[in-house]
Amino acid sequence: MKIRIAAFAVLALTFIAAFCAVTGTAWADVRSVYHGGTYFGDVDVAPGQVVDGDLTVIFGDATIEGTVNGDVNDIGGTITENPGSTITGHVNMLGGDVARSIVPWAPNDDTMHQAFAQDYRIFWRLAWGVVVLLVFLIFPIRTRMALDRLEQHPGLSVATGLIGWIAVIPLAVLLAVTIILIPLIPVEAVALLAGVFIGKAALSLLVGRRLYELIQPRSTPSPIAALILGLVLLTAAELVPVMGGLVTILVGLVGLGAVILTFVSESTFGPAMAPSGSVPPRPPISGPPMPTG
Repeated sequence: MKIRIAAFAVLALTFIAAFCAVTGTAWADVRSVYHGGTYFGDVDVAPGQVVDGDLTVIFGDATIEGTVNGDVNDIGGTITENPGSTITGHVNMLGGDVARSIVPWAPNDDTMHQAFAQDYRIFWRLAWGVVVLLVFLIFPIRTRMALDRLEQHPGLSVATGLIGWIAVIPLAVLLAVTIILIPLIPVEAVALLAGVFIGKAALSLLVGRRLYELIQPRSTPSPIAALILGLVLLTAAELVPVMGGLVTILVGLVGLGAVILTFVSESTFGPAMAPSGSVPPRPPISGPPMPTG
């Protein structure tokens, strides 16, 4: 089952990347297009310009002043055909003026443009969540080890994460000074990103599982369900103004620290590092048998 889920996630990511590369997906306030494809935001076909292929615009307006050899589709915006323009295919609109003529309270183009063309935070967070899910599917054991460190040593995870982030720049400078070890700087960057992703996956697992247990005390969620639930909660918290930045910093500290601790044996922490509230096992009672009445 896990192999199927991992294969599906990899296939989905590959499809999305291929779709964006083939269709020419782009974000811009106003973009001049020279070929067919799918575009986010406002686009413009300049006078005398010839666009071959279907043109699809999402959450933006399409201004046609030249020639489009194909269909023009607009979702969440309006298509404007200026004098001298030519569209050889069909013109299809979903949203924009069409939506407001049917539903007067539908959001206007400016609102949709501000929500989807100027503020990319939601889409970056969604992409980040997909990567976290994929990292969990690739490194499940390391993620579970980080989850165990989070549960057993939350304070130590924060302290270790803080030390790890502080040491990033000095370590990079040290590698650069040695000259010979300069190729290891990209390795450090990749290791840092991997640690952040694995740490967020572990933290999402912890948050999602705790919430699920509050809702359904008698059942245990699957790791994928707990991870997705935790990702949704953390993403929503990170999108809150001002507080979202603090949440992001805390997630980075705790997650990276927990991942670093996975490379240290649990026995290394010793009794002094045992979590508060845990009671060490009592030694067995020995001695002669007690007389009975």
